[in-house]
Amino acid sequence: QVQLVESGGGLVQAGESLRLSCTASRTGFIIDGLGWYRQTPGNSRELLATITFGGGTSYSDSMPGRFTVSMDNAKNTIYLQMNNLKPEDTAVYICSAVARRYGRSNLQNFWGQGIEVTVAS
Repeated sequence: QVQLVESGGGLVQAGESLRLSCTASRTGFIIDGLGWYRQTPGNSRELLATITFGGGTSYSDSMPGRFTVSMDNAKNTIYLQMNNLKPEDTAVYICSAVARRYGRSNLQNFWGQGIEVTVAS
């Protein structure tokens, strides 16, 4: 299994910054990459960015230019740096992993529990 633990969320004022972290642990799986999504009430989950352990980074069109994603391979941790936060960034931010069992080729998705970010105006 793959477990994902997010941290770093909370309540901030507009214009402030936050850095979210997500650390992955695994048993019996190889993780290909990690990513960040966000979800607001009544809306579907929205992809922000993904990073593979091979170093490839992909940003979705939904990713604000004020955000950057990075990864510490040694710590199996992905970060989401969010600067100049706006009230519309208020959401639950969810970490994801794409992984495969040892000896298998099919990929599976795993999800963290999500962490709330609230930006007050």
